[in-house]
Amino acid sequence: MRVQNGRLVALVAAVAVAAVTGGGALAWRQGPQANAEADAAPLSSSPTTATSTPTKTPTPTAKPTPAPSSTPSSIPSTKPTVGPVKTKIDLKKLTTGRTPQITYLSGRTIRGGAGEDVKVPGTTDIQEVARLGGSSLAVVTKGFGNEMLTIDSEGNVTRRTPDITQIVTTDDGSAAAYAGTKRKDTGEETAGATIYAEQAEGQGGLQKITVPDIWNTTLEAYVNGKVYFDASTAQDGPSALYEWTPGESKAALLKSIPSALAVSSTGTAGSLTTLADQSSCSSLLTVPAGKRLWRTCDYMITGFTPDGATVIGGSKYQDGYGDGIAVVLDAKNGSLLHEWSGVFRQAIPEDDQHLLLLADDGDETPASIVRCTITTGACELATPLAKGQLLIGA
Repeated sequence: MRVQNGRLVALVAAVAVAAVTGGGALAWRQGPQANAEADAAPLSSSPTTATSTPTKTPTPTAKPTPAPSSTPSSIPSTKPTVGPVKTKIDLKKLTTGRTPQITYLSGRTIRGGAGEDVKVPGTTDIQEVARLGGSSLAVVTKGFGNEMLTIDSEGNVTRRTPDITQIVTTDDGSAAAYAGTKRKDTGEETAGATIYAEQAEGQGGLQKITVPDIWNTTLEAYVNGKVYFDASTAQDGPSALYEWTPGESKAALLKSIPSALAVSSTGTAGSLTTLADQSSCSSLLTVPAGKRLWRTCDYMITGFTPDGATVIGGSKYQDGYGDGIAVVLDAKNGSLLHEWSGVFRQAIPEDDQHLLLLADDGDETPASIVRCTITTGACELATPLAKGQLLIGA
């Protein structure tokens, strides 16, 4: 849905100063079965990756997506994990599986999802990509700030939207939300943000609101017809969640959801509730009431699978180039389903059954998008291990 680690680092930094937190509907049908015997060895304290008795990855069976609800009782149960709970990923030992079934960027070409390959024109850095119906969206740098390009299926730029920094999309790709913040010539952020919501062609027009006097705006989700974003009313102050229904003139501030980290389709949100030196605690709260369902001080909540049954997380303290672990937790009680160790720059759900990890071995090393099955921990390469720009889309 977005480049999670960099945005979480900024969020953690803002909270610390204040002294206080998509897609691929077909992808579940085939997991990394071919890699079940060679992909992920048990986590070991030894520098050398250990091996284990292989476990065959079961083929997931189709199940209907639960209807959205604002109550946490709608969160479906997650099947127990099969095999070791903690594994260490060795990129060089993974076999190759299918390409990502959601949008991703390889070099300057947007691939995956429901659309043809489209090249992003120009030479400036590409920050985020997404699909919206038959169009592709790309946030690129421009001067001291950014702009978003809307690109048609032929690769032509049909619109340029200034100051856009983030994109989120609905799970079916029928709508997108994006946020813009103006910057000074020095690159310094100014107060206020404009939030946009756009439907795919033929499904509705473009809606937007301007929210004055907010800082550190972070888009969280576009679910159940609502756009959620986190922001603070002071540049170095604590933040809280906002809820906006496109078409309405104002966004509602949900003070009961402080320092929001992610929002699910089932009426829950991750919240950074405690921050200390080199550590943190995050909680799963109900939206909008803010009732705490459970808390973890072992991991930081970063996202959810589309059905809301599985919580995605990372290290309890996020800083530096990439995250050292990626985890999935049962949304019912916060219990650990699986933990992968490596170097991960993104952890994005491909569907309800699989997690995509943008992984490498450090700065300037070859990278790959890795697909891991939530129930077994089995992993495979979804893109070849190679150098060059690689990014999982919104």
